[in-house]
Amino acid sequence: MNIVLRLAWRNIWRQPRRTWLTTGAMVFSNTLLIFMMSLQFGTYDLMINNSLQSFVGHLQVQAPGYKDDMKMRQSVPDIRALAATYREDKGFQNVAARGGAFALASSADRSFGIQIFGVEPDFEPGVSNIPGLVKQGRFLGDIDAAEIVVGSVLARNLRVGIGDEVTLMGSGRDGSFAAAIVSVVGVFNSGVPDLDRGIAEVPLGLFQDTFAMYGAGHQLVMTTADLLHVPAAVLEAEALLPPGADLVVHDWDALQPGLKQAIQADLTSAWFMYILLVVLVAFSVMNTQLMSVLERTREFGIVMSLGLTPGRLGRLVMLETTLMGIMGLIIGAILGTLIVMWLNTTGFSYPGMEEMAVSYNLPPRMYPELSALTLLTGPTIVFVGTLVSALYPALRLHWLQPVEAMRAA
Repeated sequence: MNIVLRLAWRNIWRQPRRTWLTTGAMVFSNTLLIFMMSLQFGTYDLMINNSLQSFVGHLQVQAPGYKDDMKMRQSVPDIRALAATYREDKGFQNVAARGGAFALASSADRSFGIQIFGVEPDFEPGVSNIPGLVKQGRFLGDIDAAEIVVGSVLARNLRVGIGDEVTLMGSGRDGSFAAAIVSVVGVFNSGVPDLDRGIAEVPLGLFQDTFAMYGAGHQLVMTTADLLHVPAAVLEAEALLPPGADLVVHDWDALQPGLKQAIQADLTSAWFMYILLVVLVAFSVMNTQLMSVLERTREFGIVMSLGLTPGRLGRLVMLETTLMGIMGLIIGAILGTLIVMWLNTTGFSYPGMEEMAVSYNLPPRMYPELSALTLLTGPTIVFVGTLVSALYPALRLHWLQPVEAMRAA
């Protein structure tokens, strides 16, 4: 072993208690950063997936401009046949066709403006969790049946229940008057007031007949195995578009830009706390190394009088810090990995979370997501921070005068 490395290793164990306390601070911060970042990114995936599964899906095929205008004439021709084509491709986990329109929903007592969606009852559960949120009655059955599923707030506002009739009135794609009488077969409760108040679903066949769609629809909603597959799925979806079709493919980020912005805002605030933790550890390391240098002032003066340069002494101090940093990084990474792997199997929960999750059709436990990013980012920043913090004690040796140093007690 190199003599300088041996000397540095011996020096850090001159005060073993102080070394372990400093290394322990690094181990604790590394373990905490790995756990928090893994839990944070795992929560982001859970939040994104559940937000998208509520209605949007991972990507959609639409007519140009429909995302912003949502006009009836901005439609996808022969949408059920197109959906069948996409289902034959194994790159997409689930595919469902939809039509959307604004209509006036009236009961015997009240009337409210709502957004009505025509869906494929057999395939909608694969791209939306609304079918699983039906708390009263059932979800839609036959694709041409005259039935409707409404949100809990809308049902309360209209004063309707299972078996009651609702009249829908609106405008067809060709400008004609659209009207239908449907029976309430289910009431869903998503926990999102906007959805529960303003959205209702009917079978796609009934929707197309009522709103003069002539086989057309407005959204071809698709999901993939996970978010990492979305960019490739977008390219694949574009390749499967009918030749000459005036259609576009939007991913989840384009469909719900506010979701990514919310995650970025949360990530920014989290990074502020992470940096604060790293700064505290860095000051702890700087204090340890500064005390170590001051304790050896006379020793440094002697070796400098014998010809050893301040630069070599400074490198020795930096090597001591590097050794402690490596110890903290390795031990912290091992402990953090073990904790995350255990929680990835058992899940993480806190009192009251399971009851809340059941109400919103969410998993009752959170599962941290261990990746190269969450495993290496925190410990690497702590390691770099410790090296930076040791610069001042190392540079202080350049101002040391050998004669004055040898006189130090």
